[in-house]
Amino acid sequence: MEIEHSPSYFFGDIGSWAERTEVHKAASLGQTSALQRLIQSGASVNVVAVDSITPLHEACLGGQAQCVRLLLDAGAQVDARNVDGSTPLCEACSAGSLECVKLLLEHGAKTNPALTSRTASPLHEACMGGNSDCVKLLVAMGACLEAYDLYYGTPLHVACVNKHTDCVKVLLNAGAKVNAARLHETPLHHAAKNMRVEIIEILVEFGANIYARDQHNKKPVDYTTPGSPSAACLLFYESTPMSLQQLSRLAMRRKLGTTALKVISQLDVPKLIFSYLCYQ
Repeated sequence: MEIEHSPSYFFGDIGSWAERTEVHKAASLGQTSALQRLIQSGASVNVVAVDSITPLHEACLGGQAQCVRLLLDAGAQVDARNVDGSTPLCEACSAGSLECVKLLLEHGAKTNPALTSRTASPLHEACMGGNSDCVKLLVAMGACLEAYDLYYGTPLHVACVNKHTDCVKVLLNAGAKVNAARLHETPLHHAAKNMRVEIIEILVEFGANIYARDQHNKKPVDYTTPGSPSAACLLFYESTPMSLQQLSRLAMRRKLGTTALKVISQLDVPKLIFSYLCYQ
């Protein structure tokens, strides 16, 4: 393994990292000229540090698109995994760098790399950071909406936990299962815990079960503060029948599946809704 002995350096708040090569450093800092010189002099673009991080991981984590392009053009392994199992695409999604994500996908990066017990999918990572543009691109490229992580659950769970409304909308419009459960805990439970009225309303509009009980036998409303807007919202839904729009959306989703959901999400014409229901 080719590792140049150079002083350790710090990255963000993570602390002291293992020693890196000059290629790692240039990639991480966005030093394109230095990186190009290193590549031209024969430095390996696939050299790994002791934690299996490659220069491409470093460039993606820093959102250094020019360096990502240089590395990929020089033969960097697009789906290399670090010690935690994360690929460069995971790092780019975590950083929210749409340009890096595009470059990786153009070079054949796997949208759905096999999950390990220590890593989440690229879609999970994008949802954690609230990077809705990355979420849209991944979904368009076939990212698995129901990719399941033992710790986080599905991407929709992650988006709700982290209060990212835009990501929630993208996932639901793409067909994510609104009542997916991790330990019986649904995305609506997370929205209720976070007291996010807007997300609660969106989830319910897409068919979230307001009566679902988690492993503690609690409904979503049980996690809200009595008298709060979130509690009032959930209590209102418990006492009020679903609207025609809600019923029609749910009926269409069940009937047509995920392939037409992006079109369905745009339908808000009473006559079309009425006609559809009348002929069922």
